[in-house]
Amino acid sequence: MIYTHKNTNNLLSTTKNNLKPVILIFDSGIGGISVYSEIKKQFPDIYYIYVFDNAAFPYGNKNKLFITKRIVNIIKIISKEYLISLAVIACNTASVIALIELRKHCNFPIVGTVPAIKPSVKITRNGIIGLIATYNTISSIYIQKLIMSFAKSCKILTIISNKLVHISESKFLGKKICLKEIYGILQPWLNKSNVSPDTVILGCTHYVLLRSELQQLLPPNTRLIDSGLAIAYHVNTLLNYKEIKIGFLEENIVFCTAINTKSLELSLILKKYGFPIMHEI
Repeated sequence: MIYTHKNTNNLLSTTKNNLKPVILIFDSGIGGISVYSEIKKQFPDIYYIYVFDNAAFPYGNKNKLFITKRIVNIIKIISKEYLISLAVIACNTASVIALIELRKHCNFPIVGTVPAIKPSVKITRNGIIGLIATYNTISSIYIQKLIMSFAKSCKILTIISNKLVHISESKFLGKKICLKEIYGILQPWLNKSNVSPDTVILGCTHYVLLRSELQQLLPPNTRLIDSGLAIAYHVNTLLNYKEIKIGFLEENIVFCTAINTKSLELSLILKKYGFPIMHEI
C-alpha cells in the first residue's frame, strides 16, 4: 500500500519519515531496466514501480492506436492504486507514439525516451550517424522532424530491428546469445565498401543491454550513445526543482500484464535489481 499526503496524519511516525518520491518506469519489456539503473545511480533511496507490458511485447511493429490505448489504460490502473511522483516511459516506441496522449490523462510529470539524435550530432567525427531502432520508432513523424531539426548536416543511416529486442531479453535471462545473429543485423554498416557511421544511436532501451556485443562487432572507435543518462538528468531536475508529490511504499514493486514462465524467470532476476515482488495487472 502507498500512503499520500492525505493519509499522513494517521500514519506512524516511521512512515512519515519514509515519505519519498515514487517513480513509475514503464516499458513493453525489460529494456527499461537500463534507464532505471541510470536513475537509481542518482536516486538510490527513493521508491520505484517498474511496469512492463509483456502481454503485448514487443511494441516495435504493433498498431499505434493499440499501443496508445494499452499504455494509457495501464498507467491509469497503476496511478489509481499508487501515488506516482513522476513516470518515465522507458521505451522509445511508446514515447514517440503515445506520450502526447498519455500526458492528457495524468496529473504528474511524464518523461519520455527518444533517440539521442541531437547529442550524436555534437560528437560525430565523420558526419555519419547510425540509428538502430524499431520500425515504429524510425518511421514516426516525431523522429523525422527531430532529424530535420538537428541533423540536417549529417548523413543518418538506419537499421530497423525488432530481433535485437528479443536477443536482449534472452541475454537478460542469462541465456547464450549468438553474435553471428547480431552481426547479420549490423551487416549494412560492416560492409567494407561503405563508410560506416562513427556514432551509433541505440534507439531502443533494450539495445543498451547489448552494448558490449554491439561494441565488439562494430568498427573500432565507434561511439554508442543512448538516452539513459539524459533521462536521469531530466528526472533529477524535476525532483529538485518542481513541486513533486511524495508517498510511501513498503518495497519496490514490479507489475507485468501476463504471468507466465518467462515473467516468473524475470521476477527472480529483477529481485537483484531491488524489486522483491511482482504482481500481474
